[in-house]
Amino acid sequence: MDLYKAIQDLYAEKEKLERVIASLEELQRAAESSQSPPAEGKKRRGRKSMGSKERQEVSERMKKYWESRRGKALEKKAGAVRAADAEKGKSS
Repeated sequence: MDLYKAIQDLYAEKEKLERVIASLEELQRAAESSQSPPAEGKKRRGRKSMGSKERQEVSERMKKYWESRRGKALEKKAGAVRAADAEKGKSS
């Protein structure tokens, strides 16, 4: 193998690689410059925050909900106690 020929081939390949690298870097720069930073006026994504009036309405609604749930739970418990007392009364 001719050493001089091998060196020339390597230099030719090096130049080809440098051109490819330069074109890829140019593409990268063009892509970065075309992407604009997000505008300040854009809407946020995700969950909407509640205003104080809305929060108060939810609070009142949930208080009523839990009062009714507690009432039903107490009725069930009282009913169970009465049923247990009735069973005790029958057996004695």
